Amino acid sequence: ILDKNGIPVQGATVIAEQKSHEFKYGANIFMLDEFETEEKNQLYRRYFKDVCNIATLPFYWKDLEPEKGKPRFDKNSPRVYRRPAIDLCMEYCAENNITPKEHCLVYELWIPEWANTENVDALKSAYEKRIAEIAERYRDKISDWEVTNETLFFYDKTSALYLEPDLIEWAFKSAEKYLPNKNLIINEAHCNIWNVFNENRSAYYMQIERALSKGSKIDKIGMQFHMFYPREDEAKETKLFYNPKHLYRVLERYDDFKKPIQLTEVTIPAYSMNEEDEMVQAELIRYLYSIWFSHGSVEAIQYWNLVDGYAAFAPLGDMTAGENYYHGGLFRFDMTPKPAYHTIRDLFEKEWHTSETCLHDQDGIAEFNGFYGKYEVTVRSDDQEIKTYINLERNEENSFLIQV
Repeated sequence: ILDKNGIPVQGATVIAEQKSHEFKYGANIFMLDEFETEEKNQLYRRYFKDVCNIATLPFYWKDLEPEKGKPRFDKNSPRVYRRPAIDLCMEYCAENNITPKEHCLVYELWIPEWANTENVDALKSAYEKRIAEIAERYRDKISDWEVTNETLFFYDKTSALYLEPDLIEWAFKSAEKYLPNKNLIINEAHCNIWNVFNENRSAYYMQIERALSKGSKIDKIGMQFHMFYPREDEAKETKLFYNPKHLYRVLERYDDFKKPIQLTEVTIPAYSMNEEDEMVQAELIRYLYSIWFSHGSVEAIQYWNLVDGYAAFAPLGDMTAGENYYHGGLFRFDMTPKPAYHTIRDLFEKEWHTSETCLHDQDGIAEFNGFYGKYEVTVRSDDQEIKTYINLERNEENSFLIQV
């Protein structure tokens, strides 16, 4: 801290108050203005910004462009349930200082019916047109792009392109062509990462290793974590998923690539509205988020569905069907918050939050330790007070000069 003459200020008080996290935590934003009542829409808008600083946007091809040549970018586009128009999502994110993230460019399960899936060249051409159009509209507004998703699954009916040996390499090359200098992400389902794990001979590991060796620009590694297991099988099926040593073992192995890791899709079931079940869900979330947040390579955790009763593959409000069965949201169907919602807020706003008051030494230097993010710094000296902002960033010196 220096005065206007460049002399170190003596005896000043410095208050550093964290205003935001560099670490990203959020959810998908698939229910933005999608509820059956305006009251629920407004509650969702309020709650989402309270517990998220990143949002996963629905770029599913089949729903984004159900009619060939007419993508649903504009916020007044025809509605598709759980697929709000991209411009609407972008507008909300901009208004609330939320980072938008694209999901996803190449995904076998969401190819529109009008696309020719039997001809590799025709499908590549259609995909490239899609990527070019999306990039042209959003590349200056979105930094993180999920290029491929769940490519280790094989389905009864697949496109000709999906079976091509260079699917991953082609997808990333195409994305890099239209999205230079953007973060390109590979993403995979939980069951192909955490429980089927064979060190550096794990399928996902070898897929990433091969793609990188062939020149693919993979900047970040996405890992899903959906605990979609029936209640009666939970103890058996989640034994490895909830084992801290195993979680660290997996993260350490994928850290070989020296790429940031994102927990891209997280669902932790409560299974019911019972108070004890909801408390168990909250405790599991606290436990898992703490493990992931503590690992140096993990830069983001994105929960999946925020509200019960509106998940995929189920009629609205039917809690016995599809993903609704798991009661995996942070809010109940009536939009009341569960303990899990308060847990995530408390972690990032209280437990992992820095508010420090420190004094200068004789050289006018004030030091503090803090979580990475944006800070408001107040300097009080000789009846004067100034406020300024600094960013504490990972892998940076984090040294700042403030003049009063």
